[in-house]
This record gives sequence, C-alpha cells and structure tokens, in this order.
Amino acid sequence: MSWLIRDVSLADGTTGVDVRLADAAAPETGPAPHAGVITGAGPDPLAGVVTGARPRPQDGVVTGAEPTPRDRVTAGAGPGPRGGVIAEVGPGLRADGETEVDGHGAVLLPGLHDHHIHLHSTAASRESVDCTTGLDALRGTDAPRVRAVGAGVSVDRHTLDRLVPDRPVRVQHRSGALWMLNTAALAELAPLPHLPGIERDASGEPTGRLWRLDDLLRGTWPRRGDLTALGRELTAFGITGVTDATPGLADAPALPQRVTLLGERKLLLHDHDLPFYDELRDRIATLHHRGLPVAVHCVTRVSLLLTLAALDEVGILPGDRIEHGAVIPDPAALRGLTVVTQPAFAVANRERYRAEVDPDDLPFLYPYARLLAAGVPVLPSSDAPYGPLDPWEIMRAAATRELGAGERVPVRTVLDGFLRDAELRPRSITPGAPADLVLLAAPLDTALDAPDGALVRHVWIDGEQLR
Repeated sequence: MSWLIRDVSLADGTTGVDVRLADAAAPETGPAPHAGVITGAGPDPLAGVVTGARPRPQDGVVTGAEPTPRDRVTAGAGPGPRGGVIAEVGPGLRADGETEVDGHGAVLLPGLHDHHIHLHSTAASRESVDCTTGLDALRGTDAPRVRAVGAGVSVDRHTLDRLVPDRPVRVQHRSGALWMLNTAALAELAPLPHLPGIERDASGEPTGRLWRLDDLLRGTWPRRGDLTALGRELTAFGITGVTDATPGLADAPALPQRVTLLGERKLLLHDHDLPFYDELRDRIATLHHRGLPVAVHCVTRVSLLLTLAALDEVGILPGDRIEHGAVIPDPAALRGLTVVTQPAFAVANRERYRAEVDPDDLPFLYPYARLLAAGVPVLPSSDAPYGPLDPWEIMRAAATRELGAGERVPVRTVLDGFLRDAELRPRSITPGAPADLVLLAAPLDTALDAPDGALVRHVWIDGEQLR
C-alpha cells in the first residue's frame, strides 16, 4: 500500500507539506543497503552490523506532518532502500490512488532510534519476577525455574535457598552487573569453571554471586521474552530503529524495527576485573585494523581513563563510542569520540546515587551539557531494561534533572539525538530516505513543551504503517 501524508509540518519549521511514500526501486545488481546483514566492511566504518530486511511494504500515502524542503522534491532513481522510501515532499501533492492520512498540521519526524538497548534482556524482563521492592517477591511464583530482576541488594545462595529452596533461582541485580543464584541454580552449571567473576568463600565454595558472566549463563535456560510484544511497545513510542549493545551478539532479534548490533565492537570493561592496558590497546587496534570502531563500556573514572589512554596510543577511528560515560571529570578529553548516555538514570536513581556514589564523582555523573559544550557529540539512549524504555521520558529527564542540574539540556537537543540513525548521521524528511516516520498528534512546539509518548499517532517502518 502506498501512502500520502497531507498537511504536516517538519522539524525545520516548514508547514503545510505533503509527503508521499512508495516502494523503493529495486537495484539492478547487489543487495539493498538495508537488506540482510551488513558486517561493517563497507565504506562507512560506523555501519557495524545492520539488519532490518523486511517484506516489501505496500504503497501508501500520509498527510499532515511537517516537511523540510519548501519546494516539491522527487526522489531520484538508482539504488536505495529495498522497502518503502519517501518518494516526494512538497505542498499540494496530487493523489495517485494512495491511502491518505491527514496530518492536521502536526509534525512528521523521522522515526526515533534508541542508541543503546538490550533487546533480549528487555523482553525477558517483562516475564521475570520484579524484585525492585524486595526479594520476598520470589515467594509469589510457582515457576519451575525462577528468573528475577531489579534486586537492590546483593545476597548469597543461602539467602536465596531460604526463600526458594526447591527450584533453581536466578536474580539479577538492578545494575545488570551481578547475577545471584541459589544452590539449585548453581548445580545446573556444575562443574563451575574457575573464572574471576565467580565469587567464592574462604573454603573455595561458590557463594552464588556471578559478576559480569552473562556469557556463562546464556543458553543454559530456555530463552524468555516476547519480542513481538517488545516490537509493538517500541513502535508505540515512535521508535523505528535500535542499536543492541549486548556484547558479542551476532544474530539480530526479529523485530519490525531496524536493528543494529554492536556485537564484537562492544568492549565491556569489568570494573571488578579490568583488563591489562596492553590487552585493551591490542583489542582496540585489532578492531580498528578491520575498519571497525569500538564501543567501550565505561561507568567509572578508572575504566574511562584506561580507555582514553589506549585510544590515545592507538588513535581514534570515526565512530568510536563511549557507552554510558557515567563519570567524566574532563569532557574535553573525549573530543573525537561520541558518548552514548542515559539521561534518565540521573532521575530514576537520584537518591541511590546520592547515598552510594563517591562524593568526588557526584558532580561528574552522566554529563550531557558539559560534553556538548566541549564539542563532544552525545546521543541519548535507554539502556533498557536497566533504564526506562520510553524516549519521551528520557527527554523529560534530560531537561529537568535535579542531580547535576547543570547538565540539563533542552528537549529539542535530546530529540535531535534520537533522530540520528545507527550510523550516527542526522536524518530528515527528504526524498529517497527510508520511510521510517513518526506522525505526532500535535505541532513540534507542543511536543517539546510536554514530551509524551501519548502524542505518537502513526508510525511507519519501511513504508509499512505499524501504528
């Protein structure tokens, strides 16, 4: 189905525009840019691994959003996305049998992109026991294997045995860095390897605490989580693309959204067991030699300093990222890098940070404004399931945070970050661009004044209307 979207406004302030969506012309040779899996060997080293092949959508027409060009522009011929594209943008477009949508002057935006999420974990969390209010919640399930998330305490297997003695139990700490297993769950992993992340007591017996050992656990229980439901949830927020930051993930989850995998580019620095400098330097150099930028997990000033030292010796490749950047005393030291941050953490975890974070680090938590002022690009993200998935909540948090109020940035700044694609490039409503679009139910100024997911009216991915 083809679409004609009438009477919309665009993010640049243009009003009264129509936008036509249609199938992209099939390329004469070779795969389409977004078909199948692209493994980062192309001319753009930021591409990483991109998936998102979808059935060719029917043609369609949408009306009522804000376009960018003031004059009618028609997409040129030649290779392009295999699915739907923006075919034409301009005032007073003539309908040609498309399905029309009246935008009523509301804003039409490129679809939002979450730059750091863990899809399988987010889906699984929806089917896990919620221990955010305490471990007593474990008593309320009769599941043969108990998976729980959100625990705010660190306990050993004996504590979990007293709560659930007869079934395997795995409880994830709210930080995502620690899994706590009862005796039955540990027995399923026997014999346990001797790894630094496996905590042992004075007698050498495992305590049940496993630090940063998701790889050890992965695949040992049947995978949980409804990815179809998660895709609908993302769509409802206007999210049309995501970057999955799970280290080593090679197979993209099946979602309607375009999915980019950081995969081997994601370097997870374990703060309890940091790599030797030479090891990290050589790993970065190997990836750079293959044309792959790195994405380094840094949540402490020590891990950040180690990373910056290694990059200073190896050199920065365009697209190199710092994931989280939770503590950054000197933003200027990160020039040339991109920081992928989670503004909502400073709001959701405010009181815990005030109570638990080193006072010397508090002034430097999750910077945003200081990084931008230093000329360092910043991209917003959720880090779901460890942070809120809703990008509109993230926008509100970035603009209103109390902890580190000097790091507040305007809602428009955060929105512009969500409007960048997986390769970190800005997107706009232009002919030839993929038809990944969000039509709000209000003008842009209204959405910026009170960002809310309830404003998302229609969503198209690859030209297919999913909402």
